[in-house]
Amino acid sequence: MHEKSEKLIPLHSHNKGQLSYVEGGIAYITINYKTYVVPARHYFWIPQGMPHILRIANSATVLRSLYFYAHDDDRNVFYTKLGIYPASELLIQMINYSERWDGRHVTQKDENFEFLVALKKLLPELNNKALPIILPTTDDEHMQQITRYLEKNIAERLTLEGVSRRFNISERSLSRLFQASLHISFLQYLKTLRMVKAIELILKTNKPISDIAYSVGYTSISSFSDAFHEFTNSRPTDFRKN
Repeated sequence: MHEKSEKLIPLHSHNKGQLSYVEGGIAYITINYKTYVVPARHYFWIPQGMPHILRIANSATVLRSLYFYAHDDDRNVFYTKLGIYPASELLIQMINYSERWDGRHVTQKDENFEFLVALKKLLPELNNKALPIILPTTDDEHMQQITRYLEKNIAERLTLEGVSRRFNISERSLSRLFQASLHISFLQYLKTLRMVKAIELILKTNKPISDIAYSVGYTSISSFSDAFHEFTNSRPTDFRKN
């Protein structure tokens, strides 16, 4: 399936493994209260039977998806877990080539079957490092209010002390709330949220990198660039260029 759209696909699963390449824009996968960020020129693999929510946040996002048989997935651990990876030029060209069979069910009788088999077998061999941009979510209403506040005020200087005062709880209680509800510290959540927003702005706008850094709460371009590299293995300017 090759599609360009903005959509939200509610909780569902497949009886096949799903390989999807985000050609442009950005996509989000939510599994077990964790939201994984998939930026442009990255692909994700979702194993057979794994319930997930898929959100494509931009109408300009092009998503190319292939769904594979799962009878031999146990031959490699790659096929048994969710993963998000940067796409190599070879993989991109192979996925783009599959567009000629858009919407078709391919069987062993079809000439293109072996091509798609080769594509699937290639995935574990690429030795790509998974992209660990994960933003946890929760059903806790109090925590939802706090995370919405952080998102709305992401450009400000946000501290544990200031947010605690804003919600009239102690710093210690707020720290415990983050760990109990999101299994992550306040600072790590804030840092991840800032990186997610930065990726969105880099992919969706033409704003200068310096403006994006300031709009997500950084006062230093170098510290923003270092934090961005830590999350994506790429500098902001290279990320946009690619």
